[in-house]
Amino acid sequence: MRILVTGGAGFIGSHYVRALLEGRYESTRNVDVTVLDKLTYAGNRANLPAAHPRMTFVHGDICDRALLHELLPGHDAVVHFAAESHVDRSVAGAAEFVRTNTLGTQAVLDAALAAGVARVVHVSTDEVYGSIEDGSWTEDWPLLPNSPYAASKAGSDLVARSYWRTHGLDVSVTRCSNNYGPYQHPEKLIPLFVTNLLRGVPVPVYGDGLNRREWVHVDDHCRAVHLVLLRGGPGEIYNVGGGSELTNLEVTERILELCGADRSMVRHVTDRKGHDLRYSLDDAKIRETLGWAPRTGFEDGLAATVAWYRDNPSWWRPVRDAAPAAVTA
Repeated sequence: MRILVTGGAGFIGSHYVRALLEGRYESTRNVDVTVLDKLTYAGNRANLPAAHPRMTFVHGDICDRALLHELLPGHDAVVHFAAESHVDRSVAGAAEFVRTNTLGTQAVLDAALAAGVARVVHVSTDEVYGSIEDGSWTEDWPLLPNSPYAASKAGSDLVARSYWRTHGLDVSVTRCSNNYGPYQHPEKLIPLFVTNLLRGVPVPVYGDGLNRREWVHVDDHCRAVHLVLLRGGPGEIYNVGGGSELTNLEVTERILELCGADRSMVRHVTDRKGHDLRYSLDDAKIRETLGWAPRTGFEDGLAATVAWYRDNPSWWRPVRDAAPAAVTA
């Protein structure tokens, strides 16, 4: 099997690639992987093996249609992670999010269709649903995105659906809750707070910190994506939750404890524009139809993640130093 992984040098994509190469998921022992990544500030070649006999790295843009049409032939599947993903940056400037997330997805699907690729998984987010006060979203919930990032991802989901309905492309969509784990760029809440505290710098909490999120470990998410690749249905959507719902303040308190810090290191900052209050996914579909369930509890996963950042300053310090203007989580 030959798989093209877009965004394979990013946090989630690189975890998936490493797992494929190590044979950690079903039917991956002899998989050949092509990684396509633009290496923006959030993509890091160091997230991947320097060399591997079953991996080919291509430095390129998913919006480069000529490159895609040259690259796709001969691949059996595409797993499409590539995206601009940070909400704060989309609030400051939406154009690149629409270009990459919506137009880039259309370009990938078009090239996959032209090359006769048998299977595509489009990786999306729970943020396309908006915000929910009570209960949890099922896959047929209306899309009500509230940020330019979420809107660009909702657009990409609809483009994916259209390629299934119009062209018969065998594409499935996954929508995950907040990911965490090693190699995550330190603009996101958990690695930002951990690396701040490791440097003795206070952590910025938006507003009152009562916004609620559901968390899933990156390995659990990638296992779900691979199950959808192997056994998901054409045109189907699969929510991937983690079952651990906490306020941002509760997550902050756990990070403080793990880093040996106290509440004096918390700074409440002006809330983000349009900040969604609560996300919650009903993931019964993927559990019941594909047999997926998370294996990493949040407490254990968070402790291991904090330990990884503590043990790997040689990875995150250059990433923080090279990143564009700092943002809050």
